[in-house]
Amino acid sequence: MTIENITKIGVLGAGQMGGGIAHVAAVAGYEVLLADVSVERADAGKQAIGKRLARGVSKGRMTQEDADAALARITPCTSADFGAVDFAVEAATENVDLKLKLFKQLDEVVPAGAILATNTSSISITKIGAVTSRPTRVIGMHFMNPVPVMKLVEVIRSIETADSVVAQTVALAESMGKTCVEAKDQPGFAVNRILMPYINEAFQTLYEGIASAEGIDTSMKLGTNVPMGPLTLADFIGLDTCLAIMEVLHDGFGDSKYRPSPALRKYVEAGLLGRKTGRGVFDYRS
Repeated sequence: MTIENITKIGVLGAGQMGGGIAHVAAVAGYEVLLADVSVERADAGKQAIGKRLARGVSKGRMTQEDADAALARITPCTSADFGAVDFAVEAATENVDLKLKLFKQLDEVVPAGAILATNTSSISITKIGAVTSRPTRVIGMHFMNPVPVMKLVEVIRSIETADSVVAQTVALAESMGKTCVEAKDQPGFAVNRILMPYINEAFQTLYEGIASAEGIDTSMKLGTNVPMGPLTLADFIGLDTCLAIMEVLHDGFGDSKYRPSPALRKYVEAGLLGRKTGRGVFDYRS
């Protein structure tokens, strides 16, 4: 299979990340099957994409004709309808048991010659590939959030992923306007190996009372010229996701430097997960 043979893409997960992947794939001209646990959930994901496309038109980033054409390429469904896709991307919650379950299901439905990609931000690609009958055709394709805006795609091969699959995945991402960096299949890969300990340390700084939440974010924004403070960024990502990734790093390396901060864990236990729940470190309800 060459990149020219990839015309139909299945995206499993119609939330923030899956919807973003479906968005950029459809704008790039691919036919997209957008799946979730129900067609209703997938349809809600398509409606959210429609709103984002409309904002793009209002800001002059694309024409109404192009937005309408992109939206028309997206078909809400369930993963049981992936029987004719050329490339499938899983974008479910960052939970290893869930991902293993989903890949077993995808392996049974998706054509044998198709590639199975996961948008995991930290979980072993080798472990995911091992539950399928096609480990050489399983790969990590980690998009950044928000997908339509962020240019990077982290590409991660397992110890069995074929070179041709890496090449096709890179070519596919580049056709969507992305820049690829290949990372080793280690916990957190490259991006979250660096980013999550930084965010975790911000929570530990908050936990120890070294500075207020506002002070921590202001210090990093004005002191290091990052566009967003680490605690605001964590709220944007989702504190549950941050905790899950830190746990993968801690379990994978067995090093205490990756131990999740008690403050991060307490926020998650309280259900204060960030923007998606209206409250995290900061309050977004007003």
